[in-house]
Amino acid sequence: MLVLRSPLLFLLFLSLPLLSLCSDSDLLLKKIKPALQGNSTIANTQLSTWNLSTPLCQWRGLQWATATGAPLSCDLASTRSNLSLNSDTSLQLTSIQLPASGLEGYIPSDIGDFSSLQSVYLAVNSLHGSIPLELGNSPSLSEIDLGSNSFNGSLPPSIWNLCDQLVSVRFHGNRLSGSLPDPAGPNYTCDSLKVLDFGGNKLEGGFPLFITKFTGLQELDLSANQFTGSVPEALAEMKGLQKLNLSSNNFTGKLPAEFANSKFGADSFEGNTASLCGAPLKKCGSGSGLSPGLIAGIVIGLMAGGVVLASVSITLFQRRKKIKNKRIDEEEIELEEGEQNGEGKLIVFQGGEHLTLEEVLNATGQVMEKSSYGTVYKAKLSDGGNIALRLLREGSSKEPEECVPLVRELAHARHENLVPLRAFYQGKRGEKLLVYDYFPHKSLFEILHESTTGRSLLNWPRRHKIALGVARGLSHLHTGHDTPITHGDVRSKNVLIDELFIPRLSDYGIGQLMVSAVADEMVSAARADGYKAPELNKMKRSNPRTDVYSFGILLLELLMSKKPGEEKSGGFDLPALVKVAVLEETTIEIFDPEVLKGIRSPTEDGLVQALKLAMGCCAPVATVRPDMAEVVRQLEENRPRNRSNLYSPADIRSGAATPY
Repeated sequence: MLVLRSPLLFLLFLSLPLLSLCSDSDLLLKKIKPALQGNSTIANTQLSTWNLSTPLCQWRGLQWATATGAPLSCDLASTRSNLSLNSDTSLQLTSIQLPASGLEGYIPSDIGDFSSLQSVYLAVNSLHGSIPLELGNSPSLSEIDLGSNSFNGSLPPSIWNLCDQLVSVRFHGNRLSGSLPDPAGPNYTCDSLKVLDFGGNKLEGGFPLFITKFTGLQELDLSANQFTGSVPEALAEMKGLQKLNLSSNNFTGKLPAEFANSKFGADSFEGNTASLCGAPLKKCGSGSGLSPGLIAGIVIGLMAGGVVLASVSITLFQRRKKIKNKRIDEEEIELEEGEQNGEGKLIVFQGGEHLTLEEVLNATGQVMEKSSYGTVYKAKLSDGGNIALRLLREGSSKEPEECVPLVRELAHARHENLVPLRAFYQGKRGEKLLVYDYFPHKSLFEILHESTTGRSLLNWPRRHKIALGVARGLSHLHTGHDTPITHGDVRSKNVLIDELFIPRLSDYGIGQLMVSAVADEMVSAARADGYKAPELNKMKRSNPRTDVYSFGILLLELLMSKKPGEEKSGGFDLPALVKVAVLEETTIEIFDPEVLKGIRSPTEDGLVQALKLAMGCCAPVATVRPDMAEVVRQLEENRPRNRSNLYSPADIRSGAATPY
């Protein structure tokens, strides 16, 4: 029989049952909510739903499970309105999903007290302080995304306590410092870990070698830190790695030779010290001015005096040929036909080093788009990956000596808001292929005009994000190169939108490759679709100022959700509609109702400024229009006040999948 002689022990004994009855909902209300709220005097919209008078299933950004581990079905009306669940101590919190929710506090140590917590998504907030050591005490935690906050200090080594179940870890864009801590044990392989992202911090030290033991890793981002030393051979031997970013660090020395034949391009390593060398970067010890490929070609020519024949099947053009491969510089691969004395050339650019002529021309194609000057295909490569091929109609483009230098300029345009050009093929009979990354996303046109559901997802913060991304992409084309690149065909059909509402401009510079007659056709099409600047009626040649006009129409399209273009084809003269509304003092009616949802003041949220900016871009006199750098500046200065609306309440309600 147990006898408790001490009064203190007796009181502690009595308190144990009470402690065990403390539910996850109590912990949320008493510890987690005030910590995430921080010192802000304004109640957070999402956190305010966490209260005892609101049914548990309506607490935003949370997911629950029953005592058996089965998900709590909050979609059922009876469950969703059940207040008694608030006091059910058997319910277990499994997920916290509050990205872009305006959180201004910190993560408390109590986060480790949730026994069934599987995922934490708190990215794009203003959380600060250190990562609590107790985060590594959550026995079920497998997915962590705390990116784009202001966390500082070092990463607690306890994070590797979760090694056996971790699937993804994202701390991108914080202020973490020091070196990455090693796992405590020597045999930690984190077999389930797929994604590791520590980019955009202040981490330092040598490359963390323990990462190379993570056998299941598919994505690694250590970019924009202060890592030093060499890149280890073991990293190049990680066969499962699909994405790698070591750019913008202080790595030195020679890259492992295996990277020469890997899928990773120069962009994975750029921005390090000048001494970092080896393929896919510059050749080590190169200083003669001759390209590494040319030197190799001379040596091979002197030693062998010949080339190696290879047989490939060119199904795209319904003919079989033998080709021979000869590298002529660090960016270009020339392929010459053998049996029929014809000539063909495949030029690969940054990020396209893995492409071969055989793969490109053997790819099975599906028509995505046709125009008067060519056809776009979705093409599947032998390894299962996809590329986008634009086949230019014979006779539509300029001669090779004019075309190739222009293609090279387009290929050097690298920006997160541009679809990158990876390769270019020039055939014997004048056929030309432009090879791009394939993006399986809808165009802005499809979302705005062909999908009611899609349009309703585009609130004002998301539309602003799209407009700013397009503006940045155009500004890069206009100012990021020695010779400005004119897009020439800015329209919503040429803006691809991904699941995070990041826009990517396609088809930039295509008009520069075309003969005059075809270029004129493209200008006429722009007029029919409502994007054509007035001066193009006379000059017939696009320039950066005509791009600005087209962007103005695109911005009006985003604000109004109306198709620009001729009335007979269901379009509207958007600038004219705005002018009439201003004269009749009905400007507020111009905006798409979906844009106005959740907006307290069109002026304070940047809507009025965006409308003025769009009309400035559409000024009839080209010299009056702002340049794209000024457009970017104005959009950045007039952002929506509540960026949490980048994700609607529906995206982060209980039971909903994370938008990430």
